[in-house]
Amino acid sequence: MNILMTADTVGGVWTYALELARALAPHGVRVALATMGAPLSASQREEAAGVPSVTVHSSRYKLEWMDQPWEDVARAGDWLLDLERRVRPDVVHLNGYAHGALPWRAPVVLVGHSCVLSWWRAVKGGDAPADWDHYRQEVTAGLRAADLILAPTRAMRDALDDHYGPLPPSRVVPNGRTPSLFPPHAKEPFVLSAGRLWDEAKNVGALAWAAGSLPWPVCVAGDARGPEGGMAQFANVELLGVLPPHTLAGWLGRAAIYALPARYEPFGLSVLEAGLAGCALVLGDIPSLREVWGDAAVFVPPDDVEALRGALHGLISDEERRRAMAGRARERALTYTPERMAAGYLAAYQTVMRAAPSPGVKTPTPGNELPGYSPAKESPFGTEEGMACGS
Repeated sequence: MNILMTADTVGGVWTYALELARALAPHGVRVALATMGAPLSASQREEAAGVPSVTVHSSRYKLEWMDQPWEDVARAGDWLLDLERRVRPDVVHLNGYAHGALPWRAPVVLVGHSCVLSWWRAVKGGDAPADWDHYRQEVTAGLRAADLILAPTRAMRDALDDHYGPLPPSRVVPNGRTPSLFPPHAKEPFVLSAGRLWDEAKNVGALAWAAGSLPWPVCVAGDARGPEGGMAQFANVELLGVLPPHTLAGWLGRAAIYALPARYEPFGLSVLEAGLAGCALVLGDIPSLREVWGDAAVFVPPDDVEALRGALHGLISDEERRRAMAGRARERALTYTPERMAAGYLAAYQTVMRAAPSPGVKTPTPGNELPGYSPAKESPFGTEEGMACGS
């Protein structure tokens, strides 16, 4: 089976895509991975080279949530349709929304990892302003044109239905990570967090505030520079910067506590990695993280910094409870396997392939055409590098 899959290079979707491709390989699935958002880093190229079943086609096209993206989104659509003609996939697997409305020949599985409208409501406490109406229209069109929608949690699926429904058929397939990549080590007295530090959803500011009165140091890994160039600033924490995956895994293995008081986190791959590494978890009390972790984490209201400080102090001062919570987290994390994820995706691919009409160009539902689509435009911003990993 051949899959054309999209992925961005500025978030967890990159990690998810390679993990899924690696898990699908034993089933004879080959993945043409079309990347957007930013050029691949040296670390990402090294990661991709370790998955022989993946061929990477990279570009610099802006993502639909970035500033003034729509000309790039349309040009990326031309590029993706050309890739489909060359790759001839059995299924198109989209990890973004707007391109769902393209006239694909193959059936389309579209995965909702997050979205601006649900982010805005969770982080800002209200509906996104009118500036995001174009985004809303594009995402709605892409979702409604898909053959099947997947999400990593029920919470994320419900959010898509709330903001963009009614939607096509949908399923929940949780993400997974390879346990051997995150071995627990002898635990050391520090708190760790990781993620896009510029993203208000991660709520690193609350953690930095709590860090000022903790007896243990708090270390934070991730990119402090946002996609538009601004830098996030935090006091009381040690900023580790962007760490290669194997280096971050080492930090997770040594950290006694992993804290992510997130306001918005549709699944939380970094939390899963921390759980596998045997960290006790302190997390934002939001529906998605409750769904994933159950009783295997300590939950705090994201905007209650005193509750966060108290939860961290409680685990730091009580070694027996800390070890018990770490054991629960690892036990729960081990249920989110790549094999379980791959089985869910294989079932989804087979479903849309069985339901697909005879080969030919799919006609978009009226009103679902991607605005601005036209054949083969040149783009000074998005150019395919055509990096191949594997044969």
